[in-house]
Amino acid sequence: MAFISSGYNPDKPMADRITDIGPQKYDLFYPPVIAKNKGKWLYHEIIKPGVLVHVAEKGDEVYTVRVGGARVMSVTHIREICEIADKHCGGHLRFTTRNNIEFMVDDKSKVDPLIKDLESRKFDGGSFKFPIGGTGAGVTN
Repeated sequence: MAFISSGYNPDKPMADRITDIGPQKYDLFYPPVIAKNKGKWLYHEIIKPGVLVHVAEKGDEVYTVRVGGARVMSVTHIREICEIADKHCGGHLRFTTRNNIEFMVDDKSKVDPLIKDLESRKFDGGSFKFPIGGTGAGVTN
């Protein structure tokens, strides 16, 4: 029996049972401002194309900068995305259902440095690696 060699005891089927198979619960990875205000957001505004602010009941704000992503990304590109998130967003980011990337910061003063960093990153051909936009009346990925 394969189970016996792995330590399974048919007389005590619940003994040493593994229950954490699979990914951890997603909300463990929320940015602190999102976790603190989950379900308590009053409104959001589009500040400019690709930049949003969400305001919570108690006045907390989270600023989101949305950039175009691709369906297929190299490991190098993903590492660069993670580097940006580590540098500006406390390591947090979000992928949308249409493969865009949302960088979230909890302070308005962090938005412009993030945007400048994103705009400074270009492919060898000159196009933006992280084009900002995809909100409101605009084209999304």
